Amino acid sequence: MSKIHIFFLILHLSILQAAAQGKVEMIKYGNFNQWVTRELDESAIIGGHEKTLYEVGPTTVIKGNKPYTALGGSPWGTSNVYAKVSGIVKGSCAVVPADDPGNGKCAKLCSVLEEVKVLGLINMKVMVAGSLFLGHMIEPISSTSNPYSKMDMGMPYTKRPSSLVFDYKVDVPVGDYRIKSTGFGSQKRLPGRDEAVVFVLLQRRWEDADGNLHAKRVGTAGKLFNKTSQWSRRFNLPIVYGDASAKPGYAPYLALRKENAYYAYNSKGKLKPVVEEGWDSPDATPTHVILMFSAGNGEPYVGTPGLTFYVDNVGFGF
Repeated sequence: MSKIHIFFLILHLSILQAAAQGKVEMIKYGNFNQWVTRELDESAIIGGHEKTLYEVGPTTVIKGNKPYTALGGSPWGTSNVYAKVSGIVKGSCAVVPADDPGNGKCAKLCSVLEEVKVLGLINMKVMVAGSLFLGHMIEPISSTSNPYSKMDMGMPYTKRPSSLVFDYKVDVPVGDYRIKSTGFGSQKRLPGRDEAVVFVLLQRRWEDADGNLHAKRVGTAGKLFNKTSQWSRRFNLPIVYGDASAKPGYAPYLALRKENAYYAYNSKGKLKPVVEEGWDSPDATPTHVILMFSAGNGEPYVGTPGLTFYVDNVGFGF
């Protein structure tokens, strides 16, 4: 075979490879190379320490106990929160920037037990699974009840991607147990190791005359991670359109969200649950996308301490 034939063969294979990989549209700040640093002053009664929290957005520092609103058009929220309960200020941080060799920084999501001790008043621990999602937390957090009602979940989105594309690495601790700790009552040790998770829910939302929010599920994707792994690059997670309940890979955590609905603001500025009424047509156009990465897949305040999920270079494949 001549050199020119070899050249065109290589060129042809390169074109085929590029076509197979398809186009990836990165989500804004989805390379996690820029972070907002927040410096809070916790209440003197619990030690008066400075607590550093991180958010995904333009590189800057915010000092003081202020509710956070997204900067620089960042669509990302985290489970990091400024809490103020009974006048006591506490910060919680389970999502931090970390080094991704050769790729700058990434997001590191951890499962941790946050502890607050006040002699004679409070002695509580809360199990926190580090989570990264499209949307934002509503601060300051004043209680541990109904955690979904403290999140504005999802963002407007009208495209129909074929997949979610991202890099990831997982560290799973030795042992087969979970901790349930809501901050009140006794801490419980439960059987079974927790898992890291990612899921995508494409929704077609609408609002009724009373301001209630409804949706039908247009597209669904998800994956659980229960084993330690090294970096996997450009992992491609296919999105299933229409009724995903009978398709391979479907699992309970991908079910329609009704009683356990996520929340969003309606047109009147009130936070309402987005109740998924059913599966939409396979060719429907979504209005919103929900995307979450988390170092835990159990109910709120349940997790395996030390479970760590690294995420980088997140985009939608077409």
